[in-house]
Amino acid sequence: MAFHCLIFPVLLLSFLSIPAQSFSLNTSDLYTHKCHGLTAGRTLLQTRSGVPGMDVSSYQGNVDWPSAYNNGARFAYIKATEGTGYTNPYFSQQYVGSYRAGFIRGAYHFGRPDISNGATQATYFLTNGGRWSSDGQTLPGALDIEYNPSCGSSCTPAQKCYNLGKPEMGKWIQDFVNTYKQGTGAYPVIYSTADWYNTCVGTYGDFSSVCPFWLACYCSMVTTYPYNWKVYTFWQYADSGTFPGDQNVFNGPYSQLQKLAKG
Repeated sequence: MAFHCLIFPVLLLSFLSIPAQSFSLNTSDLYTHKCHGLTAGRTLLQTRSGVPGMDVSSYQGNVDWPSAYNNGARFAYIKATEGTGYTNPYFSQQYVGSYRAGFIRGAYHFGRPDISNGATQATYFLTNGGRWSSDGQTLPGALDIEYNPSCGSSCTPAQKCYNLGKPEMGKWIQDFVNTYKQGTGAYPVIYSTADWYNTCVGTYGDFSSVCPFWLACYCSMVTTYPYNWKVYTFWQYADSGTFPGDQNVFNGPYSQLQKLAKG
C-alpha cells in the first residue's frame, strides 16, 4: 500500500516479464471495497502472479507475524500516520514484529489534503515511522491518497477530491513526493484507485517515472491505471483472506522485491 530513482521504469517493466510464485483466486476471494469505482477498466491480466503480501493498520491490532509468514506472506505495509494528528498505536508491534519475522516491510501514510499541505504531511510521516533505509528489508514509504473518509459514499464530486481541483491536488502530491525524497533519498510508493486518481488528479500528476504504483482494485482482473502508469508494482486485491488485513501481491519475483527495498 512503496519505490527509487529514474531507473525505476525499467524495473517496473521487468516485474511483468519475470515469473514468480503464482497463485489464483476464486470469485469467493473477491470483495467489494468500501469506496467506489475499483472494478471499472480494461482487462490486462486474469491470474495474479508474484510475491504474496499484506497491509495492516490499527484495525488488526497485534499481528501474529510468524503465522502470516508461515502462511506465505513475504512483505507488508503498515499504516504509520494520517494527516498531521494521528499515529497508529500498534505501529511498533506491527513494524518491528514484521521485521523480526523476516518480512520485507514498509510504512504508509494516509493523506488528508483537507488538513494540511503535502510537504507538512510528508514531514509528519517521516517523523513518525515513515523513514526508509537501504537495509534490504525496508520498503520505501507509501502515500495512500484516495477517497475522502470524512463523507464516504455520501461525498459530492468536490468532496470526493477534498474540495481541491486537479492542479491543486497534483501539487499536493508533488509536494509530498519531493519532501519524502529529500528526507530519505527514495521516492515514495503511491497507492490509489484508478477511479479516484483519474477523477481528482488526472493529467496534473504524472509520477510514473519515479514512483512505483500500488493499485487498489478489488477485482479478478487488472484494470485501467492512473495517468501514465503502465504497470502496477503492488496490487491490493481484497480486504480479507489468508493473511491479516488487506491482501496484496508484488508484481515480480522475490529478488526484485529485495532490489526495491535496497534502493
